[in-house]
Amino acid sequence: MLVRRPSLPHSDVSEKADAARNAKFLLGGRNQASLASKGSLLSEIRTKAPPVPAGKPAILTVTLNPALDLATSVEKVVPGPKLRCSEPMTDPGGGGINVSRAIHNLGGYSRAFVALGGPLGEMLATMLAKVGIETAQFDAPGDTRLSFAVTETRSGGQYRFMLPGPVWSAPDVTRVLAAIAAAVPHSGFVVLSGSQPPGVPEDFAARLSRALATTRARLVVDTSGAPLRALVASAVRPYLLRLDGLEAEYLAGRLLPDRAASLDFAAELVGRGAAEVVVLARGVEGSVLVSHDQRLFSPAAKVTVVSKIGAGDSFMAALVLALARGEGLAAAMQWGTAAASAAVTSRGTGLCRRADVERLLEECRVTGH
Repeated sequence: MLVRRPSLPHSDVSEKADAARNAKFLLGGRNQASLASKGSLLSEIRTKAPPVPAGKPAILTVTLNPALDLATSVEKVVPGPKLRCSEPMTDPGGGGINVSRAIHNLGGYSRAFVALGGPLGEMLATMLAKVGIETAQFDAPGDTRLSFAVTETRSGGQYRFMLPGPVWSAPDVTRVLAAIAAAVPHSGFVVLSGSQPPGVPEDFAARLSRALATTRARLVVDTSGAPLRALVASAVRPYLLRLDGLEAEYLAGRLLPDRAASLDFAAELVGRGAAEVVVLARGVEGSVLVSHDQRLFSPAAKVTVVSKIGAGDSFMAALVLALARGEGLAAAMQWGTAAASAAVTSRGTGLCRRADVERLLEECRVTGH
């Protein structure tokens, strides 16, 4: 079994209270200047990775550009008048953080390396600690950003707004590479997921891969745009690379209209040395996976989509957790697709729920091609 112990239950009452307090903070309920005057609660990461708890898989997630995610809804989005929104939900966000949260939801263990700064960074760190996710905190060169999503209840459409985050310098990048390498569990998995902050070079994933060379850790990357192209063009080869449909077509320079086209392009990437394993997501259809000796497809479960936020991160969480526990690629792929299917049934930024993943697993059986 992928999941071995139940997740801790959460009280609906306490979650609503937390959401109200967090929303009050975001909307000005606390004086940010007074918080800043107390000094940052964040400290430089420890220089040595702590031992992984006995029986737990060794997984480190990396988030350079985290965000405090706020999700709400309104009947209709129109320009001009004030729009009265529903009670907001707040969650710690960013690709790697979401992967760690989803691993936690599945009953697994990971450590989240996260660059944090300012009052929102302090809030995010507190939220992660509250749900039991261990962090390796690195001082970001500026304040942690805010992102927010608004669902239009009349149409079901979702509007997502992402702020850029602080600007990094070359010395910041040098420091963070050394800090990540020091935090990596030996022979474990490192998951680099999410956007890069302004100032971080496009080839950061390749630099990280080289920095991890002596650790025997396997690097798993989920990126897009220019950083994706830089990684594929580099001479380094991560263990696994995941792309969604638009990212794959952007990289291919052509449409990938069907499963066969996605499988062929994934095989092309493996052949070019872009990664040992390549996963391409095909939205509601499912995902394909190609390695040097396997071509696999896992269909998405048939579910009602509530929110698409976190589907890719849930996929990565379940897939990496399965691999870290010794499962093969086919089984890991099935768990990943079930987790992605489960995630889209959750409101806001809730990610996948363990019970939903287990319920949907049989619908995501993997076939070879």
